[in-house]
Amino acid sequence: MTNSPEWLRGCATALVTPFDSNLKVDEECFRALLKRQISCGVKILVPCGTTGESATMTVEEDQSVIKAAVEIARESGAKVIAGTGSNDTMAAVEYTFAAKDLGADAALVVAPYYNKPSEDGMFAHFATIATSTKDFPIVLYNVPGRAASNISARTTLRLANEFPNIVGIKEASGNFSQIMEIVANRPPGFKVLAGDDATALPLICIGADGLVSVCSNEFPQEMSTMIDKALAGELETAKALHYRLLPVMEANFIEPSPAPCKFVMSEMGILSEQLRLPLVPVGETTQKRLRELLTEVRLDKTNSVGVG
Repeated sequence: MTNSPEWLRGCATALVTPFDSNLKVDEECFRALLKRQISCGVKILVPCGTTGESATMTVEEDQSVIKAAVEIARESGAKVIAGTGSNDTMAAVEYTFAAKDLGADAALVVAPYYNKPSEDGMFAHFATIATSTKDFPIVLYNVPGRAASNISARTTLRLANEFPNIVGIKEASGNFSQIMEIVANRPPGFKVLAGDDATALPLICIGADGLVSVCSNEFPQEMSTMIDKALAGELETAKALHYRLLPVMEANFIEPSPAPCKFVMSEMGILSEQLRLPLVPVGETTQKRLRELLTEVRLDKTNSVGVG
């Protein structure tokens, strides 16, 4: 039986990590980003994921970012799911323990990348992490496009049924058949969160519980409202927001994420467009397209009633 926390539902933000001109973590800016998220209705903060460029961050930087997120979240009752994944199982255990000690509410653990384990190896990886951390909630993260390996529905359901602290999955496979199999056969309380903005609304309509969003970095109020309305069954409002923001959701991946997202946020005056290699700023063609979309969304927002 899954011991899933009641708060694991709704819109979570896969947070970008702001860097200064020397490519150091800009903690002051990061804290401002966290406060903006919470003030706009986001109740779950996800630092140190793919969008946060965690692959280029040191262990010390990861921990400083998680600590800041926890401190800001505690002021408002928001929750923190810290990214703690690794393709080294014992390193993932260590990172997950550290996140727990720092006060995070759960860990987001990505499928082991590069190694391409068998299904048995995938199960053993997550089973070791879940057993080691015992009562600390673990959210699986399936993203075959980046990890080069897939957490199958069979393995997800086996993990969900055997380990009470494996409480949900962020599903970014884009495989609706696989996701529906999980939704249909999951144990009570096991949460399924969309891992792609553009699939969130349809997945909620077939039983998913929310979204871990990139687009909510740019538009937190609109995205959190869209997910809340969808979960409440107010689908016309959710659908209007979905289609308003869909071009931005898609454009966030015109070039490797989070480069497009950071460009939009820099245009909004929220942060400085700084990325760590091997990521680079978006090119001129993408800049032009993103500026056009930002203008369109702002005009739609001006003409909207009752939202953000």
